[in-house]
Amino acid sequence: MYLKFILAMASAFSASLVLASAVHAETLAVQHAIRHRHHAVHAGYADVPARGLTMAQVQLRYGAPLDKLPPAGGDAPRHPTINRWRYGGYTVYFERSRVIHSVRDSVAAAPRS
Repeated sequence: MYLKFILAMASAFSASLVLASAVHAETLAVQHAIRHRHHAVHAGYADVPARGLTMAQVQLRYGAPLDKLPPAGGDAPRHPTINRWRYGGYTVYFERSRVIHSVRDSVAAAPRS
C-alpha cells in the first residue's frame, strides 16, 4: 500500500514537472516573438501593413498595389479565400478581406562559383 502511494506521488510529481517545462517553453516563445517584433520595428520593417487591417484600410494607407494576384482557396468554408497584393518590396496576404501577413520580397542569392 505504501509503495502504491509512493509511485502515485512520483508520477504526479513528474507530470507537474513536464507541465511546468511546457509552460516555461511557451513563455520563452512569446518573449522571443515580442523581442523579434520589437527589433523588426526598430530596423525599419514596420512600414508594412499590420495584421488585422482591412483591404480598404491598406489601400488608403499604402495606396493601390502594383499587382493583385489571383485569389487562392475559397473552395470550402475551412479554406477561406486568400488574396495577395504585391507592393514595391513586399506582398500582403489577406484572408477574406483582412491582412494575415505582410512578407518582404527576398533578394535573389548570387550564384555560387
